[in-house]
Amino acid sequence: QFEGRKNRMISVIIYLNKGWKDGDGGELRIFPEGEDILDIAPLENRCVMFRSDTLFHEVLTSNTSRKSITGWMLYQPAVLPYIAL
Repeated sequence: QFEGRKNRMISVIIYLNKGWKDGDGGELRIFPEGEDILDIAPLENRCVMFRSDTLFHEVLTSNTSRKSITGWMLYQPAVLPYIAL
């Protein structure tokens, strides 16, 4: 969550890293309450979804180029203005 914006509920990440290997870094680290830390490697075609509003997480340092598509499911998303064409 960005400071001052508390509307992100669920994060969705799709990784696009062909040939990713141990040592490349860039893992998603999740800190589940009362459980062991979980590191998720950014392997090609892997999709990760998690409650980003309640689950502490970070991305570890990457030692090579890292590609992903990230989106969020929002609570009370900002309203886009209607533009008549």
